[in-house]
Amino acid sequence: METTTAATRSLATEAVHAGREDLAALGLHAAPLDLSTTYPSHDSRAEAARIDEFAATGARPDGPPVYSRLDNPTVARFEDALARLEGTEAAVAFASGMAALTATLLVRASAGLRHVVAVRPLYGCSDHLLTSGLLGTEVTWVDPGEIAEAIRPDTGLVMVESPANPTLAEQDLAAVAEAAGSVPLLVDNTFATPVLQRPCESGARLVLHSATKYLGGHGDVLGGVIACDEETARQLRQIRFATGGVLHPLAGYLLLRGLSTLPVRVRAQSATAAELVRRLAEDPRVTRVHYPRIGGAMVAFEVAGDPHEVISGVRLITPAVSLGSVDTLIQHPGSISHRIVPEDDRRSGGIDEKLLRMSVGLEDVEDLWRDLDAALSGAGSAVPAPADRPAVPAHAVPEPAMP
Repeated sequence: METTTAATRSLATEAVHAGREDLAALGLHAAPLDLSTTYPSHDSRAEAARIDEFAATGARPDGPPVYSRLDNPTVARFEDALARLEGTEAAVAFASGMAALTATLLVRASAGLRHVVAVRPLYGCSDHLLTSGLLGTEVTWVDPGEIAEAIRPDTGLVMVESPANPTLAEQDLAAVAEAAGSVPLLVDNTFATPVLQRPCESGARLVLHSATKYLGGHGDVLGGVIACDEETARQLRQIRFATGGVLHPLAGYLLLRGLSTLPVRVRAQSATAAELVRRLAEDPRVTRVHYPRIGGAMVAFEVAGDPHEVISGVRLITPAVSLGSVDTLIQHPGSISHRIVPEDDRRSGGIDEKLLRMSVGLEDVEDLWRDLDAALSGAGSAVPAPADRPAVPAHAVPEPAMP
């Protein structure tokens, strides 16, 4: 009888089964949660040899676990599953997306490659981490067409986010990877998820996720992950062990569970978002709509009236930072997610003070529109005359991408 292999399975099937293939042989159906912080061993010689091997190579230890900061079986299941979904050799999970980015920068800096070439906008705290130099790194901010000429002998990383937070600007990842040349390209894929794009297929070497967002999907888990080649994964594991930015096993359990419904959630949310984009683009109270060509559940729009009044006017939609949950969230980037970025830098990254960012959940589209409509009406917007109204640069609303 012919059986499917991981290489031939669809993304939806992989999302359900990756990281769980051994469960039936173990007599289990659901993945187990291992909360142990340490593990007993009467063979201290073998334990010493495994620790020496990890210190030398960063490879996962063979045999039983040693200590949860070094490796945890539940977290390892999530890492294996995410790597499968992103099409990479490995993945390394951390306590948050920022911990994952920090570890990546430390890996490059440890090799004397402290310079980063980056394209705005990025998530506000990513921007701040690079700009502040807290890790001893130096950043050169460029337009995508300037990447190649900005690379120096000490450049260790090129970083982009696509679609970008919060404007949803997209990059031609293949062109960016070509411009980066031998310098590793890191793509923040948090907004798209592997459901909509897999950056490594376009030449990226590292893929960053704030797993807190769509991978978890329910607003109840904090985590981050880097999908990459095994050589980089070994270096990241050593940084994680030394610095302690480990993912808690319960978070790993919830993230693995979240992956199983990721394609269903993202596709349903994307369909609702596309319909809301269509309505917003036709609404005279909205001056500009941003929506990526690949689709997705994130929508950004600029209002004619007071954006803060829209935030205070929603009732069904939750006015809160973060994204990717089953419920719809809305926030004002200039006040919250990108407040830490200086105003001039926000402006240069296309973040207007009238901009609102909305993460569309799984509610009914009509209920969401009624809430938005009421909030927009209460925002005191002076509706521009049709002839004076700026063109809406939203892309033609696509069918949600469904690879």
